[in-house]
Amino acid sequence: MARTSQVAPLGDTDPFAPNPAHPVRVRARNMPADTHFEPHRHAWGQLAYCASGVIQVSVVAPVAPTAYIVPPSRAVWIAPGALHAIAVLEAAAFRTLYIDPSVVPADGAVCRVMAVTPLLRELVSALDPVGGPPPGPAREAALTTLVLDEIGQAEVLALGVPLPGPDSDKRLRALCQAVLEAPGRHATLHGWATDSGASERTLARLFQAQFGMGFAPWRKQAVLAHALPRLARGESVGAVAAASGYASESAFSAMFKAAMGQPPSWFIGRNDAFGPSSA
Repeated sequence: MARTSQVAPLGDTDPFAPNPAHPVRVRARNMPADTHFEPHRHAWGQLAYCASGVIQVSVVAPVAPTAYIVPPSRAVWIAPGALHAIAVLEAAAFRTLYIDPSVVPADGAVCRVMAVTPLLRELVSALDPVGGPPPGPAREAALTTLVLDEIGQAEVLALGVPLPGPDSDKRLRALCQAVLEAPGRHATLHGWATDSGASERTLARLFQAQFGMGFAPWRKQAVLAHALPRLARGESVGAVAAASGYASESAFSAMFKAAMGQPPSWFIGRNDAFGPSSA
């Protein structure tokens, strides 16, 4: 897990800092793989997504640590004040929306993954036109209203890998790290128990106590986190399914589509979330 050092938040005079007069600010950055942002927090809400590439957003506090893998067409809502770190897994055209607390939605205190619609993507581009003049006050106000409405209407996805805290059982921490690195090594908790030095019953109790869920649903999230960057690199569905511990490509595809809303083949080598026509 990343260190818990913090970087200073944007100041009130920074051009990217939102305020009631300009409640939505857009920041666009192209970042190479292996770029890392140390844990930090903002006073405002933040929507982070990629026009291309894959990033990992790790929310450290005040909620239980959770890692979110963000491919194109998905975004992470980061609640105001949440301590979070970012790692670029595949070279990314990174887009960040800073949302002033005065317009943060009622459920904005909860970090979550949501879908990025083609409309939201185009609205963001209009708010921050590359190489063009910024929108005038009336257009900015209209675009801001639509952006906030799209965020409020966005489909919420049950994605994210809960992580054990630093004070949790060391056997659980070691097991979770091993599954994240190679989820296909064992398909069941019984298999992992043989490597962990703890009984299957003890590990099942630790998972339930720490995460409020059993090993199987937790492992599914870990598999998705492992699979998305590999698909983005162009690996075949069959190869990713095998590396994820699935005996059949069809079973892996069914699980993946139920979680992501698209089959895994849709994400293979996908540099542009909505195709060339919306680049």
